[in-house]
Amino acid sequence: MATETVAKPRTSVRVGVQKFGTFLSGMIMPNIGAFIAWGLITALFIEKGWIPVAELGGFGTNAEGDPNVGIVGPMVTYLLPILIAYTGGRMVYDVRGGVVGAIATMGVIAGTDAPMFIGAMIMGPLGAWTMKKIDALWDGKIRPGFEMLVNNFSAGIWGALLALGGFYGLSWVVQRFTDGAGAVVGFLVNNGLLPLTSIFIEPAKVLFLNNAINHGVLTPLGIQQSLEQGKSILFLLEANPGPGLGILLAYMFFGRGAARASAPGAAIIHFLGGIHEIYFPYVLMKPILILAAIGGGMAGIATMAITNSGLVAPAAPGSIIAVLAQTSRDSYVGVILAVILATAVSFLIAAVILRTSKNKGDDDLSAATSRMEAMKGKKSSVSSALTGDQAGTSGAQPGTVLTRPVRNIVFACDAGMGSSAMGASVLRNKIKAAGFPEVKVTNSAIANLNDTFDVVVTHQDLTERAQPRTSSAVHYSVDNFMNSPKYEEIVELVRSSNSSTPAGDAQPAAAAPTAAAGHGAHAAEPAPAAGAQATDGQAAEGKGVLLRESVILNGTATERDAAIDEAGKLLLDRGAVDVSYVHAMHEREESVSTYMGSFLAIPHGTNDAKEHINHSAVSIIRYPEGIDWGGKQVKFVVGVAGLNNEHLHILSSIAKIFTNKAQVAQLEEATTVDEVLELFRKVNA
Repeated sequence: MATETVAKPRTSVRVGVQKFGTFLSGMIMPNIGAFIAWGLITALFIEKGWIPVAELGGFGTNAEGDPNVGIVGPMVTYLLPILIAYTGGRMVYDVRGGVVGAIATMGVIAGTDAPMFIGAMIMGPLGAWTMKKIDALWDGKIRPGFEMLVNNFSAGIWGALLALGGFYGLSWVVQRFTDGAGAVVGFLVNNGLLPLTSIFIEPAKVLFLNNAINHGVLTPLGIQQSLEQGKSILFLLEANPGPGLGILLAYMFFGRGAARASAPGAAIIHFLGGIHEIYFPYVLMKPILILAAIGGGMAGIATMAITNSGLVAPAAPGSIIAVLAQTSRDSYVGVILAVILATAVSFLIAAVILRTSKNKGDDDLSAATSRMEAMKGKKSSVSSALTGDQAGTSGAQPGTVLTRPVRNIVFACDAGMGSSAMGASVLRNKIKAAGFPEVKVTNSAIANLNDTFDVVVTHQDLTERAQPRTSSAVHYSVDNFMNSPKYEEIVELVRSSNSSTPAGDAQPAAAAPTAAAGHGAHAAEPAPAAGAQATDGQAAEGKGVLLRESVILNGTATERDAAIDEAGKLLLDRGAVDVSYVHAMHEREESVSTYMGSFLAIPHGTNDAKEHINHSAVSIIRYPEGIDWGGKQVKFVVGVAGLNNEHLHILSSIAKIFTNKAQVAQLEEATTVDEVLELFRKVNA
């Protein structure tokens, strides 16, 4: 049977810019509180502030006749860049990377008088990445007892060298770049051309390309301009809520159907909550409305330029509350007017477009939301406000039409040993219960995928990586592998695709093709526990994979990273892994959460970390009070290190238990380790 499919997707320039912008945003956004603190202190205490205080604002002289340093200057010169560098370094190589990145950044800070935000964004990740590569050179080669000595001195020596390099080299380069970019902005302002930036900024917002521009260029330049002039227009080039509000108001008055009904709620979230992406689907339903956003953006920028208005610090998120909180003392009239006029111009243009068009904006809002999420690369946090709880998650990824019976389904994750194995076990049981035992459900690392599968299931943050390798398959994105509603859709797809197949055409389970043969052990066969019998009392412990000393009923950790360390230590104590694997468990968690649903998380290493596994092992820790796991409550943490398929038996047991509320309750009430192991034995009996 033929399969109709679009051309094999490639990593586009847009996706690359998105990823780059997301990385930059990841360094800035966690530190927005510090930016706000600096902005408030600046607005209050500088010489032109609301409450000028020379000792705090850094103007005038002290009793000894020396200039006051204040705290405004040191915060923007030292605190903010170092926070950015540490955050960027930690994103690359955990705390060790953050420390080295911060040390390296001091070089570029000391090498110039300008705030080194761009330098911090370079040196933080660079220092962490190079430190990671250096550590890899002697990983596993250090004599026991000398690890701390080597680790501390290597970080100190390399950090010092990077700081010297930054002082004598990079600081000059970044200073020249900053001066050049500042000159370009000055030229645009002096010649009245700054409003033209909306032609690029507004479409970039809808395509999720704005982070690279906003956090990579506008914020650093705006900070420097604010330090020199007390305010900057650059902070409101992208954050002005007016253009989006005007489009939503136009839908409220002239739209139809779900778009008109949902527009008032979206307007509140956009204007007061500052979540601008909520209006993107309304533009995607009718792309010509981008003209309204551009017009509104140009009107707002022109108004601020004419009134010489600006903010003292970034407004993040782009809420009117954040905008007003960061507005310079002399700019309230100009900023408020800029928001009002941007809204009005955007509304008028959008209203004309909607009224004169045959399509009044009553297209499928769910489809537009899905397109937005596809461009974003992950589920929108506000999509449910537009189309209900299932918005953006219902159905497969667009682009492929499957015209053959579903025979092979693969769950793919980064390492192919934990999350995907659990999800495969859950779906396998559902498909068998639906009467299709011949359908193979396997799991695999994304790196081991090939284009022989009918259906591919991935975490929503990994779908884009899996699609190029399996372009002829139907792709489903899920937000957790344990109890996703997508599983019912997949079962229905299996049922519908096989319902028209003559009985004689169905392949028996033993003869069904193993789609991933030769592409990694995890993809080669389904988890053996799907129908296996427990024997000799060993099944409960996974033939040595799970031992009673690796089960703790009362964990001591109180937060996610400490819980990962606790689960990893149990694996270390058994000699199943080395310490680099525990580091990779943290790296994996930063990439994609291992939260599975039903109070369960299964931290494990990345695909590259498999070389640090000595033998398969699983650890289980219960946290009766629960711990926060990226906004989700987790009571059970299962550490996983797997070679070949040795650990899949116990993971299948865990999957069966955690899809049964009664059995989860038994685990919560267990008072001995033997009760836990007995439950795993019974579930496979």
